[in-house]
Amino acid sequence: MSKPIRIFLIDDHGLCRRGLAELLEHHAGMQVLGTTGDPDEAEILLKQQRPDLLILDLRMPLMEGLDLLERLRAAGCAPPTIILTMSDSEIDLANALRAEVRGYLLKDMDPEAVINSIRRAALGELVIAPAMSSKLAHLLQPPPPQPEARAGQIKLTEREREILHHLACGKSNKAIARELDISHDTVKLHVRHILSKLNVTSRVEAAVFAIEHGAKYGVEPPPKTLQER
Repeated sequence: MSKPIRIFLIDDHGLCRRGLAELLEHHAGMQVLGTTGDPDEAEILLKQQRPDLLILDLRMPLMEGLDLLERLRAAGCAPPTIILTMSDSEIDLANALRAEVRGYLLKDMDPEAVINSIRRAALGELVIAPAMSSKLAHLLQPPPPQPEARAGQIKLTEREREILHHLACGKSNKAIARELDISHDTVKLHVRHILSKLNVTSRVEAAVFAIEHGAKYGVEPPPKTLQER
């Protein structure tokens, strides 16, 4: 018999915490290790309990969900995380995916759909609320043409520099996802942002940019053997 999925819940609404905990334990056979709406208590408990998944609210008065997730990761106690929120904003979805969450679910979803999504996330799958699918598709579309950016205006995040390096090495999105231990869809989203920032339309152009100008922007160059091909 497989072990139950171990869950920790962070939400500032006590009624929501209790209702979700009861749903997961009594109807889904999962184990809720703890619940809280306090960031400090969350960090203490997560260091002690080490759950399989964290279910995290997005909007909380003491600290925004993604800010708390960043804090927990810095403390080394953040398990794979699912955002469970009322927000159906495309911007919130994009920010959550950039934060490399395991899922983005809505609180008005059917309870069985929430349970099934949590089970899939525990297996390593990226889960997105069906109502957000069109917004996810929009985020993954190629960026529109942009006016040529001046070199000094190009600002890449640390993750974008990592992915640009792997693009220059000729790796596929799936290979990059495995290398960085992030989801395939998250890589696609980062690639889209990289192409937009560099004002290019293809991975090949981005790779050429990385080889020719990457050092200026902190992008590790590909091995010389690849550059000489």
